[in-house]
Amino acid sequence: MQPKFVKVVEVGARDGLQNEGSVSTQDKVLLINALAKAGVKHLEAGAFVSPKWVPQMADSSDVLSQIDKTVLTTFSALTPNLKGAELAFNAGANEFAIFTAASEAFTQKNINCSIDESITRFQPVMDFAKQHNIPVRGYVSCVMGCPYDGAVSLDTVVKVTKKLLSMGCYEVSLGDTIGVGTPQSTEQLLNALLEQVSADKLAVHFHDTYGQALANVYTALNMGIKTVDSAVAGLGGCPYAAGASGNLATEDLIYMLNGLGIEHGIDLEMLAQAGWQISEALNKQPTSKVSLALKAKLT
Repeated sequence: MQPKFVKVVEVGARDGLQNEGSVSTQDKVLLINALAKAGVKHLEAGAFVSPKWVPQMADSSDVLSQIDKTVLTTFSALTPNLKGAELAFNAGANEFAIFTAASEAFTQKNINCSIDESITRFQPVMDFAKQHNIPVRGYVSCVMGCPYDGAVSLDTVVKVTKKLLSMGCYEVSLGDTIGVGTPQSTEQLLNALLEQVSADKLAVHFHDTYGQALANVYTALNMGIKTVDSAVAGLGGCPYAAGASGNLATEDLIYMLNGLGIEHGIDLEMLAQAGWQISEALNKQPTSKVSLALKAKLT
């Protein structure tokens, strides 16, 4: 049964921009403020990771310090360790995000440890978050396939998801990192999870590498999922498939939700304008078909 309301988690300013070219701090602040003004209530604003590995996020403290916090928006930041959590807290983040994967090869290549080790490393972050009443969201990458291992075990996805929830994450976002999922594999994944985890603890995060993201979201909605991650203008390529689009575009998601009569609280035209602004700063076109259609119609 489809939900009456969907929580949209906007990941363009973090997950999107870290896979794009260089963007000024001011352009990031303008983007985040415009998204909040459009009605986005849950927004990834930065990542407190090594600037050596993710230089695009090196200014996250400045971004979080400068954005308009008078709006009723949750601004989250990726915090892989205690130092990152402390920096994010001091910059004004009001939610933390921790990330691991359902693939041992992916975890080893990304953070140089096993899945279990990656989760153990998060304990200081969880302790700090609890101490300061900061909610923590968990992310599991490669839930439908890995660029190194290929197929991923559903049992592993379930096991990792449950571990993150038992640590204290209020929600786990299931990431189809390379975008290989289809409606059928989405159904299989969620069936396995929903046997042991309630739907309100799960979010979906689809990449559109093979053009399946919206169809997968529709499948998830029909299975009771109420939280969907997406990126304005479809920001963020897929680093494992040259030339492929990355995140599901928020504009395309909102247009579909409008058509389904599902509430979300976001103004589509204002959202699209925020996407045009950041796309211009990146000197590229939005990958969102809805955004391009609206641009042709409104400008």
